[in-house]
Amino acid sequence: MAADAGAITDAGPASGAGEVEGKCVKPFTPEKAKEIIMSLQQPAVFCNMVFDWPARHWTAKHLSEVLHGKQIRFRMGMTSTDPVPQFETTCSYVEATLEEFLTWNCDQSSISGPFRDYDHSKFWAYADYKYFVNLFEDKTDVFQDVIWSDFGFPGRNGWESTLWIGSMGAHTPCHLDSYGCNLVFQVQGRKRWHLFPPEDTPFLYPTRIPYEESSVFSKINVVNPDVKRFPQFQKARRHTVTLSPGQVMELQHMERRWEEGTQLPLLVKRRKDCGGRRAHTVTFIQVLFVPRHWWHYVESIDSVTVSINSWIELEEDHQARVEEAITRILVCALKTAENPHNTRAWLNPTEVEETSHEVNCRYLNGAVSAFFDHYGTSQVVETQALRTNRERRIKEELNVHNHMEAEPTGRPSLTSGTVKQEAASPFGPDLVPVIPSSQEPPSERGGIFERDGEDFVGKNGGRLGKLHCTKRQRMVNESENAAVEQTASNSALAPSQTFISTDDLLDCLVNPQVTRIVAQLLIQRSL
Repeated sequence: MAADAGAITDAGPASGAGEVEGKCVKPFTPEKAKEIIMSLQQPAVFCNMVFDWPARHWTAKHLSEVLHGKQIRFRMGMTSTDPVPQFETTCSYVEATLEEFLTWNCDQSSISGPFRDYDHSKFWAYADYKYFVNLFEDKTDVFQDVIWSDFGFPGRNGWESTLWIGSMGAHTPCHLDSYGCNLVFQVQGRKRWHLFPPEDTPFLYPTRIPYEESSVFSKINVVNPDVKRFPQFQKARRHTVTLSPGQVMELQHMERRWEEGTQLPLLVKRRKDCGGRRAHTVTFIQVLFVPRHWWHYVESIDSVTVSINSWIELEEDHQARVEEAITRILVCALKTAENPHNTRAWLNPTEVEETSHEVNCRYLNGAVSAFFDHYGTSQVVETQALRTNRERRIKEELNVHNHMEAEPTGRPSLTSGTVKQEAASPFGPDLVPVIPSSQEPPSERGGIFERDGEDFVGKNGGRLGKLHCTKRQRMVNESENAAVEQTASNSALAPSQTFISTDDLLDCLVNPQVTRIVAQLLIQRSL
């Protein structure tokens, strides 16, 4: 568990990070980091866990030299404020080298080459989802520059990682990942993350069009929402964090940030300045943890950004693959029947596999077989029973939590329970929670963690404000009714004039809640 923020003293390093005979020590052991990742249900930022990774020097300029002459596919989007999301099916694409991208990104409007048709002031470019195994196919030694084993996953490195390089404005539409959880290392530039919890799924108006395996998209442009068309979105709880690369600054600058009330997780090193006096420099390097099924919209807010991520497999992925196989069959069957000659309109460019019904049925049977291979028939029954008990227990805990919120202050038993709950929290200077922000999109002048004016930890470790109360039970109850209200709000026409499209039908058939039930029924039938 991270130590108290007040540990920053002249005698040694900051809390959570230490020095052993002049060598910096990471705030969490791999075992502790993995324990946090596997149990934490809230986005958080790990600090000072990757300060020794060689990949921290992977700027776009450095990568252009490593990948000299290699053609990379860039997604081109408009720098507009349209309330309709810019899905990948509506973007254009350019094959170019990183050198050509950097030249174009310098706003040289007269340049020739692959970007010549794209005015830099009107377009952004994004080399996204670039798997290391494809990008560095003849330079696999660079895989060792990424060391996810520091987070408790032995042997995990660049082989299981993805690279993202973008210009200002480049972004990923709001979506959730069906599989795993996510670790993201920001190497160059800043990216702003807008996150929403899984319970808010009905308020995000989920859709599987465009179709991409493992990605559930939102119909909403969350930075410019059309609340008249999607009124339920106003109930969604936005969590915002601006992820930055590692930086070095003098101690007096750090102290000024503390006084401003901005929580900066820091690694402090002692050094001697030119006058022989003892001084400090500080470094903070950030890795964002995104829990399973958290919605996220990610945007680049600097001229060049570079990120590295890895999706961590979870136990729940075995059933999720069955759910995805069901979704694939239904989407491909209905959309192909509607228009067999135009898959580009609904199939994401990242989907290159055959979409025939025969292939998709084999995929479904393979997913179900893999599920049983992992669990075994007898364990499946036990696992489903445990899942049911766990869901019941969570609801009971939420009811208790809701009851505690309603009780008046000053009752000893509730105060004692709250204190114990806070004492067990893993959060501190080296693991900072991403908490709910205001509904207004954040300004760029904020600090690392943008919130409603309430800070997590003060300069001396004291709380400057309480964490936001999420009222999860109320939100869960509201989300159960949101699907019906959502359907009604999508239609501005009178009932007699309403036209139900194939996409409308699919939004119901492959809603995540529906496919989860269907997957469980299929598994039970196969016992």
